[in-house]
Amino acid sequence: MHRSPDYESLQGQTPFEWSVSGSYLAYLKMAEVRIRDFFLEPAACIEVYQTGRRRVGELFGPDVGAAAAATPPISYGHPHSLGAELYFPEGGEVAVEHVFQDSLDRAIAQLQRPVDFSQAPRAQFYRDFHRQIQQAFPDENVWYSYGWEGPITTAYELRGDAFFLDILDEPEKTREFLGLLTTSILDFQRWHCGISGRPVINPDGVMICDDIASMVPPRLWASLVLPYWDQYFTGMTSGKRTAHVEDLRPSQVHFLEDSDLWYYDPSVSRQLSPPIIARECRVPFGWRLVSFHYRDMTCRDVEDCVFQAAADGASKVFTILEGTMCEPAHVGKVQAFIRAGQTVKRLLDQGAPREELRQHVSAPGRLKFWQHWLD
Repeated sequence: MHRSPDYESLQGQTPFEWSVSGSYLAYLKMAEVRIRDFFLEPAACIEVYQTGRRRVGELFGPDVGAAAAATPPISYGHPHSLGAELYFPEGGEVAVEHVFQDSLDRAIAQLQRPVDFSQAPRAQFYRDFHRQIQQAFPDENVWYSYGWEGPITTAYELRGDAFFLDILDEPEKTREFLGLLTTSILDFQRWHCGISGRPVINPDGVMICDDIASMVPPRLWASLVLPYWDQYFTGMTSGKRTAHVEDLRPSQVHFLEDSDLWYYDPSVSRQLSPPIIARECRVPFGWRLVSFHYRDMTCRDVEDCVFQAAADGASKVFTILEGTMCEPAHVGKVQAFIRAGQTVKRLLDQGAPREELRQHVSAPGRLKFWQHWLD
């Protein structure tokens, strides 16, 4: 039985955090390795983490967290195990085939059959890939990043745009599909735990990554999202439930409490701002300054964003380094983020009220964040 949050006190008991962390995208840039090579050649992946990670550390210093060595991040291991092909384009991220886009019945039939996840071609390929990366980094616990996503996102991966007709035209059959699909995700996760050595039921907690849930109309969340999130969490953890869902609408945010979440990461969500999230639910949340935002921001803009997000209720403010952020024009902006994060943390730890943080936001920043942020 999981422990439900006490939303009357949870936000006040959640300490503020900030972070700047490296990623394989920044390491790719600094190692000058092609992204397709990184995904398909162990030697290229090793070079990214050996050379690229070192150069990012030298560029930004110790305040930037280093990403641990891992196999290339593939979120589509589970659908590939069900027969979906993976595509590795030049210059882009891996993509997945909508293998059951022609038939919901065929998808259901496939999910009713037992699956040996270890026999999928890419599962075997990345097991050997993992072995080679682990040999190159013997002092690190290299993560096997051949993974899965939440049930709604996986449903889209398998059915494509047809899924959005399924939920309207065949709701009963769609619920059968989602129940079987979530069971299959849990089976895949158990297989993955056998490789990674992690417990099948994590006592600390797990995060669900389910971006496509934002595309389900609010009136259908109670029947088509929440039951399968609960099935997912119940099958994986007795601890804290957290979620990463991009592009939620304000009218969907209140469902996060219904899911008993302890933390919510909106990441790239163009229709939300910290005040909107804080108004719609009591779940502690993070606010991410994404790499593309830096292009049109000054150092002062970055500082204002950090202070304003924290003042408006964010429990965490963070940024993840990607390739463009390693360019000379943006290094100073990342350093400005670090300074602002450190100051916010110090003030709040000393007992300053969040309202006091607004005094650190410039007059133009008070207008930009958030009146003009959503324009």
